[in-house]
This record gives sequence, C-alpha cells and structure tokens, in this order.
Amino acid sequence: MIEGQEGVTWDDWVALAETCEANGVEAMFRSDHYVSGTDESRPVLDAWATLAGLAARTSSLQLGTLVSPVTFRHPAVLARQAATADEISGGRITLGIGAGWMEREHEAYGFDFSSARDRVVRLAEQLEVVHGLLREDRVNFEGTFYELHDAPGLHRPSLPILVGGSAKPGTTTPAVRFADEYNTFFATVDELRERKQRLDDACERAGRDPSTLRYSLMAPCVVGEDDAAVRASAVRIAERFRRTPDEVLERHGERGPVGTVEQVVAWLREVEEIGYERVMLQHLAHEDLDTVALIGRELAPAVA
Repeated sequence: MIEGQEGVTWDDWVALAETCEANGVEAMFRSDHYVSGTDESRPVLDAWATLAGLAARTSSLQLGTLVSPVTFRHPAVLARQAATADEISGGRITLGIGAGWMEREHEAYGFDFSSARDRVVRLAEQLEVVHGLLREDRVNFEGTFYELHDAPGLHRPSLPILVGGSAKPGTTTPAVRFADEYNTFFATVDELRERKQRLDDACERAGRDPSTLRYSLMAPCVVGEDDAAVRASAVRIAERFRRTPDEVLERHGERGPVGTVEQVVAWLREVEEIGYERVMLQHLAHEDLDTVALIGRELAPAVA
C-alpha cells in the first residue's frame, strides 16, 4: 500500500508495479488524497488516472484504492472510472471507498467536508449507487445527496467493492449490505479482535453470513532481512516523515508488523488467526524497491 500523495511520480509508480510483478507481490493499493500530510510541495497524481495507467502497463498485479473518499466524486463518476480501469486491466481492480477524513485537502480544493454524520450518509448512498451501477442493467435512486433516473449500468458485476473504516456503525452497516470486503487500519491486535467481532455482529443483524465478507487490514510495515536492515528501513521512513527512527519503530510497532521477516510472519499469522484474510502493508519509503522485492520474494511465500 503506497501513500500516493507523498511525492510518488509516474516513474515511481511504474517502478513499484514492475518490482511487484517481478517478485510475486500480488496486489498494490494506493491512497486517494490530494494533499500530502507532511509536505504540501510534494506532487500528487490522481488515484484513478494512475490506476488506469498501471492497468495498461501490468499483466497480473491487482490494483485498487485504499480508499477513495466519497467527498471527491459523484458515485456515477467513481463507478465509471473504476469500471474503465477494470476493463483495461482485464478484471484486476478493487474499488475501495471510505467516508473521507482529511479536512485540509477539502479546504484546499473546495470539496464539501461537512460533518461526520453527513459523510457517512453520503458513504451509504454512494455504496448503494456504485453497487447498482456495477451489477444492474438499470439504476434508479433517490437519496439525500444523489438522484439517478433509469441510468444504464456498467456491466462489471465481478468488480469487488471494498469499504474502509474502523468498524463503527456508519461504515459497517452499509458495508454488510453492499461490500465484498471490509478493510480496517492502524489497530492493535486487541482492537482487531474487537473490530472483527463488530463486523460479524453487523453481518448477523443484516442476515448475511460473515464468511461472505472478506476481512482485511492496512498496517504500517518496517521489515528487513536482519536487525540492521530493519533499522535502515526505519531511517528511510523517518527522513521522509520528520520523525526519528526510534519513533518510527515504536509507532509502527504498536499497530503493524515491525522486524525481520520471521518476526513479521509471526505477527501476520496472529492476525490471520483472528480472521483477517489479507494485509495491505503500508510502504512509506516508496523509492525503496528492495523492500518491495523482499516482501514478494520472502514474506509472501512464508504466509501463502
């Protein structure tokens, strides 16, 4: 998982995708933000334009957003962008949707940030509209924020919809109705158990078998072949995000896999036992392709 708002150029994206495919990394997700949270002079490429370009440059890599805020795009536009990228890729796109949280980018570019309540209402409506457009021949919808009148569908019924959140009712309720996957983030192991239980409970209330909803996690990762390599990785991250290496190791270690390959595998196995089926590893030093290769070459086979 790459934070695209932190100065990732097109050449960087191509290099990351090529490294993933060459080393067995099965999927690459990217954030969908318009402003860096660290340095606003860093260039930011549009998420869906980037994914469409990568879809044409790759052959096996799964691609998706983690996640696209509902405040940025009308659901008909978002669904069509995802459907277009999915066709270009031959069916390798996941559409990740979230309520949005970064107020600064909304202020900067004139997006309506509104209240948290309005954003989760908008999320529920977007999910219903996007789900309908991807899976139905015609869509009619009338809600608080959106109206569609006999809109032709996009005929991409197998395109997965992912909802991102912290397993609170505003995201879980619409997710269990319309999503294929629920992705949570930045959680301790105990919090992951609690969130998984809340998702299971939401499924049962809605009459859905919890086993039909894929559970995933986005977690910060610092990994290396040995302790010295782990430290070097922390140094690279610290330099980009104005922290010390010790702060990186402590902060990431609370809510993600930090350590050698063996230590990271043990952490991932614990998460798997809770019921999470995949983990998107947040790779913050995006120019470090050696770590991407290490993840595909050693880490992925160890948990396959």
